[in-house]
Amino acid sequence: MKNAVNGPSGTGRTEPRGAVDKALEVLAALSRPGGPHRLADLAEACDLPKPTTHRMLQTFADAGFAVGLGGGRYAVGPRLLGMSAAVLAARPAIRPILADLRRRTGHTVHYAVRHADLAVYVDKLEPDQAYRLNTRPGGEAPLYCTGVGRAILSRLSPQEVATVLDAAPLRARTPKTVTDPAEIRASLTTVDTLGYLVDDEQHEQHVRCVAAPVLAADGQVAGAVSVAGLTFTLPPDSYPTLGPLVAEAANRISAALSSSPVRLVPDED
Repeated sequence: MKNAVNGPSGTGRTEPRGAVDKALEVLAALSRPGGPHRLADLAEACDLPKPTTHRMLQTFADAGFAVGLGGGRYAVGPRLLGMSAAVLAARPAIRPILADLRRRTGHTVHYAVRHADLAVYVDKLEPDQAYRLNTRPGGEAPLYCTGVGRAILSRLSPQEVATVLDAAPLRARTPKTVTDPAEIRASLTTVDTLGYLVDDEQHEQHVRCVAAPVLAADGQVAGAVSVAGLTFTLPPDSYPTLGPLVAEAANRISAALSSSPVRLVPDED
C-alpha cells in the first residue's frame, strides 16, 4: 500500500516557492526515515538543483540542524533532535493515552495535527501484528479524505473549512474518496451525534479508520486521534465498539492538553 505523492509536499500543489519554503522542504526531507540521505536524493525529492540543496544543507550544518557525514550524505543535526525531544517532552501525557487505546482496541493508533490543508501524523503506535500501515510520524495526508483530517475539519470554523474544501477541486485518492464538498460537510456532523467519524477506504484502499477530534484549552481543535486497520480487521460492525473508545481517548487527551500547557522557557544568560 503506497500513497500517491504529487510534488515535494505530497499535496499536488504547484504554487511558486520562496527561499524559506524551499529550505523547509529540504529540512523536512532530511528528517524522513531512512537517513542519512544523499545530497542527490534530497535535491530530487525537493525538486531543487543540487548546488541550491548543497548550500542549504551547509547552512543547516553550520547552525547545527544537519550533519555532513562525508560522501555527499547528510543526517539530522543535534539542534533539530533537541527541538524534537523538547516538543515530545512538553506533551508527556498523550502517549500513555494512545498506548491504552492501542491495548484496548488492538489496532494501530495515530495522533495528528493540522498544517494548512494537511493532517500531519505526530505519533503512531502499532500492535504486534503481521502487517504495517503505510503511515509514519511526520507524514502528511489531506484533511478532506482521512479520518484524522475530517475529525479536525469537524471542529474548524465554516470559513476555515471553506479554505480547505472550496479552494480547488478535490482529487479522488481511491474509488471511495468523497470529493463533493457538500457531502464532506454533511459527514462532519457525525462527530456531533456520535463523537467520532469513519474513513472507509477514502484515503487508501483496504484501510479503514475511526477518528475523533482533540480540543485545546481554548476550545479550538488541537488535533485528532484514530484507530486504523485493514478492512478485514476493522469491519463496519466494529464501529459502535471502537468509536466510543476513540472518542473517550480524544476527550482524555483534550483534558491532558488543557491541564499541561506548553511553556516557553527563555534562554539562560
